[in-house]
Amino acid sequence: MEARLTDELASMVTGARRRALRDGDRQLDTAHLLHSLMESDPEVRATFDSGPQVARVLGYLVQRSIGYGLRWQGSVEDSGAVPVMTQPGWSPSALTAMEHALRRAAARGEERAAGRDLLAALAADPECRAIEVLTHAGVDAASLADRLREPARHA
Repeated sequence: MEARLTDELASMVTGARRRALRDGDRQLDTAHLLHSLMESDPEVRATFDSGPQVARVLGYLVQRSIGYGLRWQGSVEDSGAVPVMTQPGWSPSALTAMEHALRRAAARGEERAAGRDLLAALAADPECRAIEVLTHAGVDAASLADRLREPARHA
């Protein structure tokens, strides 16, 4: 799967995988993906309404490993979508988001998905953990999804 991602997004996925292991989670989930996106991709951060909103999202994500996300530990994130791919160590929702990101990139003629593609995929799944984090941080997930509907062109 990483071969179909931009180098930046593949690096971000590697970081999300490390974060999941460090947090003691059995699977990489959509909140891990969101955390790495927010930390590493300026284009993703630019889609949010303000600097304070980005700080609130990152604050909730940091809290995940110290209590906020402990209720998720040991459980499988599954928002009901059935992923086509299987990948050991990934939640079904995270795989579905990656598939959506790859389809979005392909729809605009790109061979590789980028961070904005993945953020759009996360925003499109109202049942995923990433949306729960965004909602708690005061982000209007529906508005974010609307802003991301038009794919950006990447060089």
